[in-house]
Amino acid sequence: MIAGGIRRAIERARDAAGHLVKIEVEVDSLRQLDEAMAVGVDAILPDNMSIEDMRAAVKIVAGRATVEASGGVTIETAPAIASTGVDLVSVGWLTHGAPILDVGLDWLDGASPT
Repeated sequence: MIAGGIRRAIERARDAAGHLVKIEVEVDSLRQLDEAMAVGVDAILPDNMSIEDMRAAVKIVAGRATVEASGGVTIETAPAIASTGVDLVSVGWLTHGAPILDVGLDWLDGASPT
């Protein structure tokens, strides 16, 4: 298990972060959600969950954290996902087909460009 599990990862993040840093946790099961909520987090991102599980996740969180649906969100699935009661919906499909522009900002420390 990477980082010792969700609980340990949250504890380590909290120890390393300042008091103004919010802790967000992406979960893909209700078991992971229970573990994250037991420790306390600021935001939960249910990832690729079924509509039924997402609805259950919203009930488990019960307003104690922001719930942001992520993964598998398309123009077709967004209305059903929004109906679960999540606070936010991440829509990565907006950028999946967009071309990229790779811009580099190279720092020249005391050297003149050639």
